[in-house]
Amino acid sequence: MAEFDLDAAWRLHPQVSVRPERFGALLYHFGTRRLSFVKSPELFAVVTALDSQPTARAACAQAGVGATDLPAYARALGTLAASRMICERTAA
Repeated sequence: MAEFDLDAAWRLHPQVSVRPERFGALLYHFGTRRLSFVKSPELFAVVTALDSQPTARAACAQAGVGATDLPAYARALGTLAASRMICERTAA
């Protein structure tokens, strides 16, 4: 898997539905019919902040992710990108 670009603009894929849970959230992609588990409330906060922040790194900062935890969050976001739960935002 390619390294996740924290300095790019990302968003939840338009075909993904989110169901918040105590452990984090469930993400369901209606196009691929895949289900993903977001296993922490902190990662869920990052995912929901993606659309309102200029970069994934900024979304992580807004959610309170520290520099030492950033590589783990980049891996988790990379997994979500590979499964098409999140996608890069393009200029409109």
